Amino acid sequence: MLKRSLGILTCLLAFAAPSFAYGDDAPGWLQQAAALKVPAYDKDVPAVVLAHEHRVTVSQDGRVTTVTTFAVRILIREGRDYAYAREFYESDAGKVREMRAWLIRPSGVTKRYDKNDIIDAAEDPNDIYNESRIKLIDASKDADAGSVFGYQTTTEQRSIFSQDIFPFQSSRLPTLASRYVLNLPPAWQARAVAFNHENIEPVVSGSTYSWELRDIPPIPLEPGSPRVTSLAPRLAISYFPPGDTKPNGVQTYANWVDVSRWLNGLHDPQWVPDASIIAKVKQLTADAKTELEKIRAVARYVQDIRYISIDIGVSRGGGMRPHSASEVFAKSYGDCKDKANLMRAMLKVLDITAYPLAIYSGDPTYVREEWASPFQFNHCIIAIKVSDQTQVATVITHPKLGRLLIFDATDDDTPVGDLPEHEQGSFALVITGDAGTLMRMPITPPETNGLDRQIHATLAADGSLTANVQQNALGSWASAYRSQYRHESGPNYRKIIEGWISNGATAARVSSVESKDNSVEGRFDLKIDFTAADYGQLMQNKLLVFKPAIVSRSYALALTEPKRKYPIVLQSNAFTETMRMKLPVGFDVDELPDAVKLDTAFGSYKTTYEVKDGELVFTRALAQKALTVPSDQYQAVRSFYEKIRAAEQAPVVLARKQ
Repeated sequence: MLKRSLGILTCLLAFAAPSFAYGDDAPGWLQQAAALKVPAYDKDVPAVVLAHEHRVTVSQDGRVTTVTTFAVRILIREGRDYAYAREFYESDAGKVREMRAWLIRPSGVTKRYDKNDIIDAAEDPNDIYNESRIKLIDASKDADAGSVFGYQTTTEQRSIFSQDIFPFQSSRLPTLASRYVLNLPPAWQARAVAFNHENIEPVVSGSTYSWELRDIPPIPLEPGSPRVTSLAPRLAISYFPPGDTKPNGVQTYANWVDVSRWLNGLHDPQWVPDASIIAKVKQLTADAKTELEKIRAVARYVQDIRYISIDIGVSRGGGMRPHSASEVFAKSYGDCKDKANLMRAMLKVLDITAYPLAIYSGDPTYVREEWASPFQFNHCIIAIKVSDQTQVATVITHPKLGRLLIFDATDDDTPVGDLPEHEQGSFALVITGDAGTLMRMPITPPETNGLDRQIHATLAADGSLTANVQQNALGSWASAYRSQYRHESGPNYRKIIEGWISNGATAARVSSVESKDNSVEGRFDLKIDFTAADYGQLMQNKLLVFKPAIVSRSYALALTEPKRKYPIVLQSNAFTETMRMKLPVGFDVDELPDAVKLDTAFGSYKTTYEVKDGELVFTRALAQKALTVPSDQYQAVRSFYEKIRAAEQAPVVLARKQ
């Protein structure tokens, strides 16, 4: 997909050796920003943005010049990492014409950073080659609490796109003033829509438009909150030449069908299967009998292809054009759009129709209906047309194309029939010319994201515990365990398991771990044997106290603050556990916790206890819906999870027989 300036290549910054030029005065705009009175913030707010401005000038031939000014005050030592400058450019059609930075120390001494301090690096170090690059200046090692860091850049570029995105608040930091200024040629016009904020009316003077926000508060980090991209205000801008003119082929989009048509022109010529692809598909599906089995066979092959990106001509749309299916197949590597394109070609051999699907990976609420733009996407997956015989949770119905199975061929931890959680519920564009439609992605129900755990344990009279855990995970649970199993080294994987077990059974010693990945069925099975010497607490040699919730749940939402500002995002999942414990000879059950049963609009939870033939049987079950709960319902959600925590900490008391 088209690359934007995302993230900092911190691994490269360590190699920068900044030069020092003390006594160089900062420019007037930075001195004015440094003199601003800063409001009082919570003690954990690391820095405050004093001023941020993009001043964009568009020429008649479509060339764009952007002057960026930025100033930040470091409030606490932990905020030093915000003292950096970063500018993105496309090497094939743009350049950073000027980049300067200054650090004003609390003493008033100014340090200037010049061209010798600039790092020029690839925007994505994982790509073999692309023309997306960044220039960086890092002042974090020089900054401290009370310092003011500022920079100014000037960039030039030629692009076919007549759209832009401006984040008024690009991180969680409070911002005193943020402005986007657009200078257009005479008779050109601009339209903009604000996201995560009420409408912002521009100040218009001739062909100059200016949008501004002031006193933007910090975004506190709250458990289970929406992503920053769903909370921080941003501006989506489109500008147009007069009439039907399009200088240098500048792209404009009136609606989502326009976006689909344009993207379709990039994808369609690239997915023709050649003889090698045809032969491979026949080999892969030789034993497949059903439509779903054929799709799964192809999907496993495509997921195993190494992820590597090579993008050229990004400013002309090249970042959204896949390489040909035959090239990707021959080289056995590609990025998200290449994988989707290859899978589309391979399915064509089976007479199964598929379409590329443009989506934003990382925030399900990022893409908004009201602004038709390819700039809203950073990822490509696939929509596969299926018959009624294919029944999985990730099928949606298109008004013209019928039943579509949604699949991410890049995420090798998520099999066909499932979808990564960060893509579920988001808007995505089905790319198919005039039939292109922005559609809501499926949300898998709790029962498809299930974890069933069976525990057999023996508690000795001295409080020592021996236990065997067997659990079967599906859906998002399975994806999380599978990712951990595949991407961690053997010793580190075992340490993670031991840490998780010890979180419930203190100082547990794990004797064996057996993992079984059944990605075809979307399952991941795990067996663990462990002991805990002092699990039960023996009191005065008369009472033995222990928690029946031996193993902690892998995911527990901790809502401890009395108030909350933002909604709570809950994920869809289900959890069941049955624990059977053989009680020590010579003890009777003296106290059992009360059974718990909770039913709410966002989830349910229950526990049961039974003692029979010297064995305690404890069960617990949690079913949680995928919901975004408004902050005014925070107390209800907080109470729900507090009651769950209390139930899982409740002890059983055994008394020694007289």
